[in-house]
Amino acid sequence: MGFEFFEMLFRGIGVGVAASITVGPVAVLCIQRTLSKSRKAGIVSGFGVASADTLMAMAALLFYSILEKQIAQYDTLLRIIAGILVIIFGVYIFLQNPVPQIRKNRQGRSSLWQNYASIFGLTLANFILVIPYILTFFALFGISVGDMKDSNLSQLINSAFIIIGFFGGAAGWWTLLAFTINLFRRRFRPRHMLTINRVAGIIIGVLGIFTILSTFFHFLPNVH
Repeated sequence: MGFEFFEMLFRGIGVGVAASITVGPVAVLCIQRTLSKSRKAGIVSGFGVASADTLMAMAALLFYSILEKQIAQYDTLLRIIAGILVIIFGVYIFLQNPVPQIRKNRQGRSSLWQNYASIFGLTLANFILVIPYILTFFALFGISVGDMKDSNLSQLINSAFIIIGFFGGAAGWWTLLAFTINLFRRRFRPRHMLTINRVAGIIIGVLGIFTILSTFFHFLPNVH
């Protein structure tokens, strides 16, 4: 029995890593923050993504079958709204001047909480894209959403281990990414940071446009 729980834990870790590894708006934003702010900012931003993804993984396990019809009914509208929010965020990053932020970081006035909260909200805003994406990896790793709806103690513990593993896998991936990107951070100067903001803003905005277009042309979007 104990082995079964640990098996669920490792499957959850696998889903968490797989669902986080795709390059999309929030991944670009985590990379941009690591380079223009600090390793801590990148890690905290990654934890914001992992937290939001974990909430959506819980929703996928517990509520998706109940809300499936409503989500399908408003699928087009929700995708468009998510795409617009991503575009707005991309424009904001594009227009940001990182030099004052770098000076603020050096003076210890950078808010890690703001880094966490902003990317947490951006990730949740894309739930219509993320939840089906997570469900795909649940299926890939042999996790049945239907089985998790049973109320017996064993299934509840399995669900808990899956969610814990999911968060651990996602948080571990974002931490590794921030540490890796930070190795190149000191090679960049403020003018490079400005270029990074411009490129990151354009990529995020394009991904937002791609999200909207995929609603009508049935592309497969990258959600992270």
